[in-house]
Amino acid sequence: METSSTIIPTNTEEELTQLKNSLPKELWFAGYPLYFYQGFWAPKLECITAFQNHFEAQDTDIFATSFRKVGTTWLKSLVFAISDRANHPPSKSPLLTHNPHELVPQFESNIYRKSKSPNLSTIKSPRLFGTHVPFLSLPSSIKDSKSKIIYIFRNPFDTFVSSWLFYQKTDDCKANMMSNMFNQFFDMFCEGKVPFGPYPEHALGYWRESLKRPEKVLFIKYEDLKADPKPQLKRIAEFIGFPFSNQEEQGGVIDGIVKLCSIDNMKIVAIKSDRVYSIVQNDAFFREGVVGDWTNHLTPSMAEKLGKIMEEKFYDTGLTYTSM
Repeated sequence: METSSTIIPTNTEEELTQLKNSLPKELWFAGYPLYFYQGFWAPKLECITAFQNHFEAQDTDIFATSFRKVGTTWLKSLVFAISDRANHPPSKSPLLTHNPHELVPQFESNIYRKSKSPNLSTIKSPRLFGTHVPFLSLPSSIKDSKSKIIYIFRNPFDTFVSSWLFYQKTDDCKANMMSNMFNQFFDMFCEGKVPFGPYPEHALGYWRESLKRPEKVLFIKYEDLKADPKPQLKRIAEFIGFPFSNQEEQGGVIDGIVKLCSIDNMKIVAIKSDRVYSIVQNDAFFREGVVGDWTNHLTPSMAEKLGKIMEEKFYDTGLTYTSM
């Protein structure tokens, strides 16, 4: 299987077709294929390759990166609120009326799905973007520039459950994804045959880069955000060049951002705002957001199997997680 992260030119339909024909593929629940490309299972390959081939990063860009269903929406809201607070305090933030996915658009499922050559030059600095693409497959302009990458990581048990429940709500999957397919989806997750999977390899790509270049990649854990958000917000703010002043901290600015970006507030806004993505209602992005909900869904044997897989993958990497 092809695992090189070298960007393959796909500027024509013929080149894209040749690439697709050269790759292993699996049929996803939505009815479209996942292609095993550069070591991960890629959905909508044409959007990913357009992103790789055409995006030019700026040194002031900020990227919210993640696997699916690990706290992506939360991270986007926090990054936006922190970087935009000089323009809009929490009480007047665009987050009160806009979904975070509108304010921090996703490359592969939004920007390059609408156009293979979008004009992004008019966006004011700092430009905020999101992506699920693994680190090794990011455009070289992102990796080589002084731009900042923030990666959010969630324990694999809750990630699996959140993914399962989310995909059942998407318009393109729910017709083919019955509740009795839970075991089938679990096996696919364990094998890594899910969009942007395998999960441990995805996380480790960003984890290793964060250790190698801490000034480039900030690795945030979902469970740490849940347990005590303020220190994590301060880490993010410092990392992207918008540190909180003592006056701001004492004046409750951090607390205001935590409240603004809470799951309860985001749910209210999601219900009121238009769809960001055509295949899923906005409220599908928000569920309980708790740590350890997987215990209500996974059998002991499933938890043991998934735990062993992750233990083997993360062994001797320094990456650990809390699942309760």
